[in-house]
Amino acid sequence: MSHDIEIREGDWATLGEAAGEIRRVVFIEEQAVPREEEWDGRDPQCVHFLALADGRTVGTARLLPDGHIGRVAVLAEARGLGIGLALMKAAIIAARRRGFSTVELAAQTHALAFYERLGFQAHGETFLDAGIPHRNMALDLDA
Repeated sequence: MSHDIEIREGDWATLGEAAGEIRRVVFIEEQAVPREEEWDGRDPQCVHFLALADGRTVGTARLLPDGHIGRVAVLAEARGLGIGLALMKAAIIAARRRGFSTVELAAQTHALAFYERLGFQAHGETFLDAGIPHRNMALDLDA
């Protein structure tokens, strides 16, 4: 069954309400990330991405001014539809457009294989962020 997936790109003022709701559900409710760690005050400086499947908002991600991609979240009922992939591709294209030679992210360890499929390579030790194991990953955009 194919779904009509649309990715919107914009600022926090435009996409923040919908993006914030997805992050609240996925990170704060589902993964028990403390509210004060989720809302780090950096959203106004970021480029945001919102995924819609069949017209419903189901996923989000952000690109920080330093080329890090973060806060990649897809609602449980929409996982497995390729939404995370579409969000990541949009964020990578946006980073390339802004002249970054590398994009980086901190991946939850259960998602390493997902990011490896996009060409990201893990480096460094596993570390805890909000009690969840992560590894840093990077993607060379010049390759």
